[in-house]
Amino acid sequence: MIDFYDVMQRIRDLLQTQIKKEKILDKDIAIALQLNPQNYAVIKRRQKIPYEAIAHFSMKNKINMNWVLFAQKPKHLT
Repeated sequence: MIDFYDVMQRIRDLLQTQIKKEKILDKDIAIALQLNPQNYAVIKRRQKIPYEAIAHFSMKNKINMNWVLFAQKPKHLT
């Protein structure tokens, strides 16, 4: 089973390098995934992975979705 917190940690790590902030907040993740921060809070509490939002985020940033979900190499798409 895919762990919600592992997936969000990988997204958090990507955002940390992209927006050069020391601490990435849940609000930052929600905005990056184009989700309402309140909706993200509900998703987080239920530990439901927002697959469609992650797919759009991955495509926009040329990140391998398998890396985001499963930590499979390669991280970036060419």
